[in-house]
Amino acid sequence: MAYLRISEARAASRAAGVPLQKSAGRLLIEEAQAFSTANHYDIFLSHSYDDAEIIYGVKKLIEGLGLFVYVDWIEDAKLDRSKVTVQTAALLRERMKTCSSLVYAHSSNSPDSVWMPWELGYFDGLRQRHVWILPLVSDYDSEFKDQEYLGLYPAVEKLGSLAGRPNLGFANVGSDRHQVLLEKAARGQGVYY
Repeated sequence: MAYLRISEARAASRAAGVPLQKSAGRLLIEEAQAFSTANHYDIFLSHSYDDAEIIYGVKKLIEGLGLFVYVDWIEDAKLDRSKVTVQTAALLRERMKTCSSLVYAHSSNSPDSVWMPWELGYFDGLRQRHVWILPLVSDYDSEFKDQEYLGLYPAVEKLGSLAGRPNLGFANVGSDRHQVLLEKAARGQGVYY
């Protein structure tokens, strides 16, 4: 299986115009100005805040597939994820209701996140069969070593490249072992779970 490499996500972040004088976090905050609570998103991107630059690149790669991606500290810049509060949980629940699917961006920082397991569990209860794991690996030949419960969900793989950008989706789906592109799965098309 080929998974998305951290270096590919980082390159996408930089290609999206992260100037040297601005951090990925600052650019994400600037994007929040365009957010509307009426927005509908194809994907809620669950991630560790410690992966800001990588997540910005993942967001740009997925958006390059024509999907709308919600990242909490982009669209809700004033949200304080450092503390678990009733107010933050309520806001995240409302935002997840506006999303068709959840992609859990798994990195070495994920096990330290206090929010990621909660987001995964909540969304699984909200929209079964629309939760997927996106392993972020350091090398092409890296094996994805997940936390045990993540094995319950299909992993988003790299199915190849289109115009130099990773094409993401699911391989070997169904009895005929066909591929389903992420953009189709996020919009409820294809058998992907």
